[in-house]
Amino acid sequence: MAENRHKEIKMNNVIENHQTASWANIKSLKPISRVPIPDEVEVKNAKEWVDTNQK
Repeated sequence: MAENRHKEIKMNNVIENHQTASWANIKSLKPISRVPIPDEVEVKNAKEWVDTNQK
């Protein structure tokens, strides 16, 4: 397992920052599935981000 030691160390590093995700500010949850529904402002921010970062 010595060859996977580097991979194990790298797995601990956080790649994404979830504090700025659109679901970080949850307005409500769906009753049965408990899917988070973001605020309308967060949805607009996410759409704006996608529109500006299209390839």
